[in-house]
Amino acid sequence: MPEFPGFTHVAVTVSDLARSVPWYAALFGSDPVLDEDVEAGAFHHTVFALDGGQLFGLHQDVIPAAGSFDEHRAGLNHAAFGCADRAELETWATRLDELGYTHGGIVDAHYGSGLSFRDPDGIALEFFAPPS
Repeated sequence: MPEFPGFTHVAVTVSDLARSVPWYAALFGSDPVLDEDVEAGAFHHTVFALDGGQLFGLHQDVIPAAGSFDEHRAGLNHAAFGCADRAELETWATRLDELGYTHGGIVDAHYGSGLSFRDPDGIALEFFAPPS
């Protein structure tokens, strides 16, 4: 059996690209590399290139579904960005503070440390470092 591959990209559906694109651009510290209508205008997506060759996409459907994100329903629970260690998490906590993004502070557990926050639609995001 071949080695299981890593993720190439993550795509999340947002309610308002005009609000979410600047929010993520500030978080990532970069502008999108792709911004286009897809499938005959069924949805629009904007894509950011992250370090390591990974992509992070934002989708907005022309006819959005009702309701808002809830990690307790079937589907995505959260997306986590990998950090080398707790010191890097501290750097990200400072950066989130600088951006004015609310977060839950660094939480340490036996399996690692996490720094949780949410995007403008309430999508759960995290910076995560393995235990030291």
